Amino acid sequence: MPTKDEPQSSLTRRDFIRGIGAAGVGLAATPLIGGSQAFAAPDLWLQAGTVSPGDPEQLHLQFGSDASREVVASWVTPASVRHPVLRLGTAEHGLGIRVHADTRTYVDGKSGVEVFTHHAVLDGLRPSTRYVYEVSHDGGAPLAGSFTTAPGGRAPLRFTSFGDQATPEAGNGLASVWAGFNPPQVERLEPLFHLLNGDLCYANISPDRVKTWHDFFQNNQVSASRRPWMPAAGNHENELGNGPIGYGAYETRFRVPSNGEPAEFQGLWYTFRAGSVRVVSLNNDDVCLQDGGDSYVNGYSGGRQKRWLERTLSGARREEGVDWIVVVMHQVAMSSVHDFNGADLGIRQEWLPLFDRFGVDLVVAGHEHHYERMKPVRGFDPASATMRPQPVSEDLDVIDTSRGTAHMIIGGGGTSAPSNGLFYDPPKCDVIMSVGPQLPAPPGGARPKRAPNKVTEDATWAGHRDPQDPYGFASFDVDPGRPGGMTKIEVTFWRTSPSATAAAVPVDRFILQRPRSDSHDHDRERDRQAATAAG
Repeated sequence: MPTKDEPQSSLTRRDFIRGIGAAGVGLAATPLIGGSQAFAAPDLWLQAGTVSPGDPEQLHLQFGSDASREVVASWVTPASVRHPVLRLGTAEHGLGIRVHADTRTYVDGKSGVEVFTHHAVLDGLRPSTRYVYEVSHDGGAPLAGSFTTAPGGRAPLRFTSFGDQATPEAGNGLASVWAGFNPPQVERLEPLFHLLNGDLCYANISPDRVKTWHDFFQNNQVSASRRPWMPAAGNHENELGNGPIGYGAYETRFRVPSNGEPAEFQGLWYTFRAGSVRVVSLNNDDVCLQDGGDSYVNGYSGGRQKRWLERTLSGARREEGVDWIVVVMHQVAMSSVHDFNGADLGIRQEWLPLFDRFGVDLVVAGHEHHYERMKPVRGFDPASATMRPQPVSEDLDVIDTSRGTAHMIIGGGGTSAPSNGLFYDPPKCDVIMSVGPQLPAPPGGARPKRAPNKVTEDATWAGHRDPQDPYGFASFDVDPGRPGGMTKIEVTFWRTSPSATAAAVPVDRFILQRPRSDSHDHDRERDRQAATAAG
């Protein structure tokens, strides 16, 4: 029997094997579809469907903890439905396997509208395999998509990233037509997956939060139904009245890998592996000093997230076949624009020592609405009251991440409030050191925020800064290299073109490199062979 944290599934071993025989689809023999504990599954919103009005919409994918074998398809219906289901197969053999989805709902604390989400868990998939699928329910028209699983080991792959998107529909928070241009331009590159660096749609500052989420997923469906879009929660995912911490909408709509924590923390931080890359998604509101959401939640996990992060990074550095550790998060440790959010001392205090200790290679973030990348950093300037990160190299073309972590701000996902025109010259950084008393309440009844207390530092870590391009995204092409040698990632920043049918334009390119994790094994073997030959 499934536990309360597992999705209900009527797929038996006999049904599974019969489905494989009938359809010939490439799934592993272990019948785990619909019953994996590798996914976040807060039971707080679980309920069964009852009626069947409306059709599936807002279709999007997520990877499980093992991206070579686990995918979740998620969608929304306008009301409760009977028998939400996914049919799975391949283009060659058709749709031969039925996977029953579980239904999770939340009631929006502002409008009182109930939202019905459905999640079909696909486990036991084959690595590097393209699947086709469609989702439906009794009386509903099917909605189709496809995806490709990650390689099972070291192999070339591509992923992309941006943050701070919003929606193209007028009336939603920070809406802009540019939010509609990025998804099809990302899709043209056909990444294995896409990282969303927080502040997804700004529902918490929109008149209609449910509509804004709807518009966000419908806008991104052109790509998110074909490849996993893996999110990090930002401060604008914190919504008053939605869940015990404020992330109920986000947690219900996404089904990401489980972090092993209680239900109220599920989905807020997680990790997955794709090829030689270990991705770690964090929720920075837990450690940030800035008061940026609908509620001030600094310290909400009581240290749980930090302890999880330490265990996860420690394991990743010892994990066979993993060369790269990539962190996706929202708020930033460094930024060289003025009159915007700024860097947060909380991140420097809580996260950066762990990034240094375990050699995190790459951090992608948003929060600041521009593109900027820093010199690789490791440690802090001991004379700095702001814990200013210490650059370890001036080379911005080829960065050895075994010496220092590369940080990137990729916050030009589409919001109508870009910050690319606000760069300090010469480079400086506003660092939030603390928060003061609450400011006067703004018009419209919004919650008054705590005022940030900032200190300005010289940005000795400043690297490439782009004042010309307010909108864009980055791609990351992983070259696994040869056993015992170097592995590389070619990073490209693409300027968004002002059309949904146009291609993005590359405007910045550089290389990340590091020794493969098996290089020490090869060094030891070479030394052994040399000693044998000498003896």
